Amino acid sequence: MLATEKRFIDKLKTYLLFAGPTTFVFLTVIILPFLFGIYLTFTNWDGISKTYTFVRLSNYITVFKDRMFWSSFMLTVKYVFYTVVIVNTLGFILAYALTGNNVIGQNFLRTGFFIPNLIGGIILGLVWRFIFSNVLVFIGRNLNIGFLSYSWLANPDKAFWTLVIVSVWQYSGYMMIIFIAGLSNIPRELIEAATIDGANGFHRLRSIVLPLMVPSFIVTVFLTIQRGFMVYDVNLALTGGGPFKSTELISMHVYEKAFLAQQYGVGQSQAFFLFLLVAAISITQVYFSKKLEVEA
Repeated sequence: MLATEKRFIDKLKTYLLFAGPTTFVFLTVIILPFLFGIYLTFTNWDGISKTYTFVRLSNYITVFKDRMFWSSFMLTVKYVFYTVVIVNTLGFILAYALTGNNVIGQNFLRTGFFIPNLIGGIILGLVWRFIFSNVLVFIGRNLNIGFLSYSWLANPDKAFWTLVIVSVWQYSGYMMIIFIAGLSNIPRELIEAATIDGANGFHRLRSIVLPLMVPSFIVTVFLTIQRGFMVYDVNLALTGGGPFKSTELISMHVYEKAFLAQQYGVGQSQAFFLFLLVAAISITQVYFSKKLEVEA
């Protein structure tokens, strides 16, 4: 018994020595604020006052009755759908085109397509805001191109597509790198055998490449979905949610509800709902990834 206790104490000392500081930071910076945030969803705190009362599930009921919240949520779902489809399609096309041995400047092109992912969202939004409001308008008016002769950011129908365009430009290169890694792991012997058997490029792509790229698609699709639901900085810098809240995605709505409308309890409830959604997406990704690994 004493030997067992001594081993436990020794292990505890080793853990506290090497992992203790990290565990303390993780608890104080991540876990405790998260639990306190969940607690605040059951209060009517406005984010400023020192006192608040316990309102039970009132905030969650308010969330489900908030039309603006669900409007922003459905707009976000629309935004996520288009970005997932376009980003992954374009990312795969770029990866497939830049994986061959006869591509001139292959590494340079890969780097060029990946660089937009390294730019901060605020800077990215401001740069593209200048492009949509000035550069493209100048080009459209001088070349008599009707749909470019005015700023898309001022049009409620077009402003949404500016978010999609910027997100596609930002994330396609990142997904391309993941697809390149997947393509590099495909055995060359399979491609060569199919070529010898007379399979053309389309048949090789459909019957060999795409089935073997399913794990990569699972990763990229769920990454795109996760980032789509959590986007805020680009939304803030590019459109600011306008015009007339036509581009107010869910993260921006949560921020405005908590800090600008001073309904922190309601905003925290909306944020917790968004967290559960993103967590469910992440767990689903892990499940399918593990399932494919076992089947393989």
